[in-house]
Amino acid sequence: MEEVEVGRISHYFSKIQVGVGKITSGGLKVGDVVHIKGHSSDFFQKIESMQIEHQPVEEAGAGEEVAFKVDFPVRENDVIYKVVE
Repeated sequence: MEEVEVGRISHYFSKIQVGVGKITSGGLKVGDVVHIKGHSSDFFQKIESMQIEHQPVEEAGAGEEVAFKVDFPVRENDVIYKVVE
């Protein structure tokens, strides 16, 4: 199981459990499995849905900021890795 860094968390909305990630390379699609790792975060999850500017999207590319529901709290600068099988 290989992991490729695709971005970093830029914001977290705790009340609705949504993380905002700045995609720096590659991209993310709905259905991708990500590994979010940081100082106090370390978990895997499948991306069920994503939004850019409050609009649902199926994928996001480099340079975009995308919001998605997270299973656990995340922190600013946590690294987002895409799991490649």
